[in-house]
Amino acid sequence: MDNQENSLAAASSAYLRSARHQPVEWHEWGEEAFAKASQADKPVLLDIGAVWCHWCHVMDRESYEDPATASLINEHYIAVKVDRDERPDVDTRYQSAVSTISGQGGWPLTAFLTPEGKPFFGGTYFPPVDRHGRPSFQRVLLTMAEAFANKREEVNESAGSILEAIEHNETLSGHSSALDPGLLDKLLNSIVSQFDTRNGGFGSQPKFPHSGAIDLLIDAASRRGSLAESAKHAAIVTLKNMAAGGIHDHLAGGFHRYSVDERWIVPHFEKMAYDNSGLLKNYVHAFQTFLKPQFAAVAKGIIRWMDEWLSDRDLGGFYASQDADDSPEDDGDYFTWTRAEAKAVLTVEEFEIAANCYNLRDIGDMHHNPRKNVLHTRTGMEEFAAESGEEALAILLNSAREKMHAARLKRRTPYVDKTVYAGWNGMCISAYLEAARVLGLPEVKAFALKSLDRVLATAWSVERGLAHVIAYGEAGGTAGRVAGLLDDYAFVSLAALDAWEASGEFRYFEAARDIADVMLERFYDDAGHGFFDTEKIGGTASIGVLSVRRKPLQDAPTPAGNPTAAMVLLRLHALTNQQRYERSAGKTLETFAGVVEHFGLYAASYGLALRRMIEPPVQVCVVGDDAQALLLLAAATSRYAVNKSVVHLRREHFTRLPPALAETLPHLPAVPGSFALLCRGNLCLPPITDADKLSESLNGAS
Repeated sequence: MDNQENSLAAASSAYLRSARHQPVEWHEWGEEAFAKASQADKPVLLDIGAVWCHWCHVMDRESYEDPATASLINEHYIAVKVDRDERPDVDTRYQSAVSTISGQGGWPLTAFLTPEGKPFFGGTYFPPVDRHGRPSFQRVLLTMAEAFANKREEVNESAGSILEAIEHNETLSGHSSALDPGLLDKLLNSIVSQFDTRNGGFGSQPKFPHSGAIDLLIDAASRRGSLAESAKHAAIVTLKNMAAGGIHDHLAGGFHRYSVDERWIVPHFEKMAYDNSGLLKNYVHAFQTFLKPQFAAVAKGIIRWMDEWLSDRDLGGFYASQDADDSPEDDGDYFTWTRAEAKAVLTVEEFEIAANCYNLRDIGDMHHNPRKNVLHTRTGMEEFAAESGEEALAILLNSAREKMHAARLKRRTPYVDKTVYAGWNGMCISAYLEAARVLGLPEVKAFALKSLDRVLATAWSVERGLAHVIAYGEAGGTAGRVAGLLDDYAFVSLAALDAWEASGEFRYFEAARDIADVMLERFYDDAGHGFFDTEKIGGTASIGVLSVRRKPLQDAPTPAGNPTAAMVLLRLHALTNQQRYERSAGKTLETFAGVVEHFGLYAASYGLALRRMIEPPVQVCVVGDDAQALLLLAAATSRYAVNKSVVHLRREHFTRLPPALAETLPHLPAVPGSFALLCRGNLCLPPITDADKLSESLNGAS
C-alpha cells in the first residue's frame, strides 16, 4: 500500500483518519468488516484507542506503521480500528472482555475476535520485540492466527466462556428498597476511608481526580452530621493539593487527565473536556461552601483554558480533548521546563521566584529527560505570593507566569480534537452555567446557552432522538449518524434543566422534559428497571459483544448513566409533580441498592442521586433583575447542596412555567421589587426580599 490511503480515509474521526496512511488494511467498525471476516474465514484484529492516547500513538508507530507487521496483519486478519470517544458502546464492552482475559484494560486495547465479533484473546499495548515480560506483537499475531486456523474448537470455546463472563459482569444488579441515609453513609465512609491524608485524593498511584466523589464530600460537608468534618477535610485537602500539583496546568489553566504518582506531580498530559467540566464544578462548589478565594481562582483558570482551547467561539460548543504531546517521541515536552528554558525567557528576579515557586530544579521529574520539570508548587507558596501583602512578589510571579506561557505557545502545540460530542457538551454546559452564577460571569453563561442552542438545533429531535456526535473536527470523511447513548441523553437533559434555571426560558425546560421522555422510552427497562446504555432497538447490536445489555452504575471516569438519568428524573419530578418520573428514578436506584456499597469511590454519582432522592428538594426562585435580585441570588447559591435548585426568573416568565411552579408563582400576593420564594418539599415560605433573611432561612432548609 505504498503511499496509498486505506479505507480509513473515508472516516471522520480524528483517531481513525490519523491511521489512513498506515499499510494495514484497516476497516471501520460495522457489519461490512465482519461480513468480510466471515467470508474469508479470518479472525478480526480489533484496535481501540483515542487521538489523545500517547501509547496508542506509540503502538501505531512501532507496529501498525511497520510494513512487516502490517503484512502479517493483512495476511491473517481483518483489521478493525475504533475510536473509543466516537464509539464508547463498543469500547466499554471490549474493555470488559479484555479485562476478563488479561486482568487489565486501557488504551490501546488490542483484541482478537472470531468473525462473529466474539473475543478469544486480548491485551493492551504489545511491544515490537519481547520486552519486560511482554511478548512481541508479531509473535502474538502469529500465535493467535495459528490458534484460529488449527485450534478452532478451543478458540470458540474460549470466546463463548468470555462472552458468558462479560454478560454476567455487565448485567450485575442487586435490587433493594433500602434507599436511606444508612446506604449513603456507607458510600461516604468508603470514600473517606480511601482518602490520602498526606497528599489528598484517594488511594495511591496512579491518581485520578474522582470529581463525583469530591462533590459528594462537599455536599456532606455542608450538612449537619457525623461525617461533615471528615468530608470537609478530605475535600479541601484534595482540591488544594491537586491545584498545587503538576496535574494542574499553572500557566494556561485546566487539568491533565491523571497523575502517575500519589503526590499529583507527574501527570498523563492529555486534557479532557469531561475531566475539566467535573473539576470546574468541584472548585465552584468548594468556593460556594468554604469561601476560599483560591478555589474561585482555579475555577476561572479552567474556564480560561476551555475558552481558549476547547471552545468553538463562533458556533458554540466544546471540543473533546487536547493531546498529551505532538509525537510518539515526545512525552509532555510542551508542558514541561528545564531551568535553561525558563532562564531564557525570564529576568533574573522573575526566574528566582518562578524556580522557587514552581520547583524548577537541575534534576527534574521526567524519566525520558531528567532536566525537564513539571511545574508544581510547594503547599501555599503560590497562594502566598498572590494573597499576602507582598505585592511585589505577586507582580513578579504573575509576570514570570505570563512570559512562560507566551514562550510555551511558540512550541509545537499538541493536537486538539475538535469533535463535538453531545454528552460531554452537556457536562461542560452545566459546569459553565454553575460557574457563571456563583462567580458572576455573564459572558460564561451566554456561551453556555449558545452551546446548548447548537446541540439542540443540530443533534436533537423528538422523532430521531439525540445524536452522539454533533460535529467532527477533521475535514473529510463520510461518517453516518452515531446514535446517542444513555449518557448523551442524561447529560444534555441536565444541561437543559440548568439552562432553564439560569435563564427562565421555558423552551429549555421543554427540551429537558422531551429528551427525558425519549430517554425513558428508548433506554428504560420496564421489566427489570434501570436504564440500558444503548437503545433497546439498535441496528448493529448483533455484532460481537454489542449484543450484551449494559446498565452502567460505575463512574468510569464520567458519571455513570443510571444515577445521572435518575437525577434528571428527580429534578423533573420536582418541577412537574409527575409521579412517573419519581417512580422510575426510585426503581432505578433500587435496582443497584443491594450492590452499590461495594463500588464505593466509583459510585459517587449514585450517592449524589441518592441524596437527591432521600432529601426533600429545596427550591429557591429569585424573581427580578436589579441589584437586589443579585444579592438574593448570591445568598441562594451560597453553600452547595445537591438537593437545592436556584431558579432565576423575571415576571414575564410567569406566563410559561413548569406545572409545579405554575401552581404557585403567578398566584403570589403582589410584592414590590425583587423577591425570593423558598420552598422545601411541599412547603413554601412567604416571599423574602432581604438577602440576609434568605440566608438564615436556607440554613435550616437544605
